Amino acid sequence: MRHKYQVSRQMHNYKELIFWQKARILVKEVYELTKSFPESEKYGITSQVQRSAISIPANIAEGAGRSSDKDFIRFLNIATGSAFELETEKILCLDLNFIDEQNCNIILPKIQEIQKMIYSFKNHFKVKD
Repeated sequence: MRHKYQVSRQMHNYKELIFWQKARILVKEVYELTKSFPESEKYGITSQVQRSAISIPANIAEGAGRSSDKDFIRFLNIATGSAFELETEKILCLDLNFIDEQNCNIILPKIQEIQKMIYSFKNHFKVKD
């Protein structure tokens, strides 16, 4: 008999997930890029961009620790949403001349790759809504 607190499935090891690893690297790159943002934006778009970037690997990790695939998928959806938010913020930073087109073109494909990898990973689950 299972103990009532025992997890019903093996939790995912998020550290082995390539898209978590790439998201972690992305956070560092985003922080490096935002160092050049105007000081007046420290509590504005700079903070928002950094929070969006951090939210991606953080939600992957949190979901991996949940007790059901359905919960894991919910957190993967949140991570994907954060990736789309970050993508939009990077485009806005380009519009506001906080980053140049070259830096934008380096970061955006990385964000889009993570989005695609999460989407592909989610398709391996057979979870009812």
